Amino acid sequence: MFIRKAEKPDLPQIIALAAKHNLDYEDMAADDFWVAAEGDRVIGICGLKKHPDCQELCALGVDEAFRKKGLGRQLVQALLQETSGEIHLATVIPEFFKKLGFEEASSIRSSMIKKADWCAGCSRERCT
Repeated sequence: MFIRKAEKPDLPQIIALAAKHNLDYEDMAADDFWVAAEGDRVIGICGLKKHPDCQELCALGVDEAFRKKGLGRQLVQALLQETSGEIHLATVIPEFFKKLGFEEASSIRSSMIKKADWCAGCSRERCT
């Protein structure tokens, strides 16, 4: 298994894995992704969406068969190592991200508010 920045041929697998875990969203193809791969198979994803006023970590997910091996943490760390500037996110697992150095923000960036469109069905109270 290895972690790397995604390449164009990875996109169908990225979208399929995201859809399988309800992490897919409109215009995913326009964003940067890092993948955990086993051979040619994408088994984990982590996206970076560039908004006009911030960057957002999104669509972090690992295939069920490969969870509990640190791949989510490795994906986030790879994204952070290759990205400059502040990274924002909305999450239902804030404890995971706090362990990686993220802090809770006092407000949400205005360009991320549209995010609510793809969070339909998820309770706003669960999101930090």
